[in-house]
Amino acid sequence: MSSPTKDKLLSATVDYVAVNGIGELSLRHLATALGTSHRMLIYYFGSRQGLLVEVVRAVEERQREALAQLDSEPGTTPDEVARRLWRQLADPALWPNERLFFELYAQALQGSPHAVPLLDGIVENWLGPATEMAMRRGLTADVARAEARLGIAVTRGLLLDLLATGDRDGVDQAMERFIAISLAATGQDS
Repeated sequence: MSSPTKDKLLSATVDYVAVNGIGELSLRHLATALGTSHRMLIYYFGSRQGLLVEVVRAVEERQREALAQLDSEPGTTPDEVARRLWRQLADPALWPNERLFFELYAQALQGSPHAVPLLDGIVENWLGPATEMAMRRGLTADVARAEARLGIAVTRGLLLDLLATGDRDGVDQAMERFIAISLAATGQDS
C-alpha cells in the first residue's frame, strides 16, 4: 500500500535515522519525533521491523538514483562515476543507514521473518543498472552482469570493512585498486 502519507512518513523516518540512528528506537518515540502516532506507523508499516525494512529499501533506492544521476552527467568517465559514488556511500552521514542495512541483511539471511522481505531485490535491483553501465563500456551482457555483481559485492564488503574498522584510507585505497583492476580488465585504464 502506497500513499502520500506513507511516503511522507517513510521519507521523514529515513531522514530521522540518518541523523539519529535506530538503536533501541521505539515506534512511540519515532512517532513523536515525526509528529504522528505510533498507530499510524503500525497502520502503514505493520511493525517497527517492517518500517526499518522499508527504510533500507528507500535508502537503497536513493543510492540507485544517485548512481543514475552520476552516470547521466555528460563527459563523466566510468572511473569518475565509481569514485564519486564511493565517496557518497562512504560518507559518515550514511553510516547509520548502512549499519541498519547490514543488521537487517544479516537477520534476513538468518531467516528472521520480519527481515526476509529485504532479500527481495537486494542484489537484483542493483544488477540491472550496473550491468547496463558495464555494457555501455563495451562488455558483453554476461561479462557485464558478472562485473556488476562483483562491483556490488566489493562495494558492500568495503562498506562493511569501513563500518567495522573506521579505516577510511584503507578502504579508499582498496576501492581505488578495484576500480583500476576493473577498468584495466576492460581495456579502459583511467
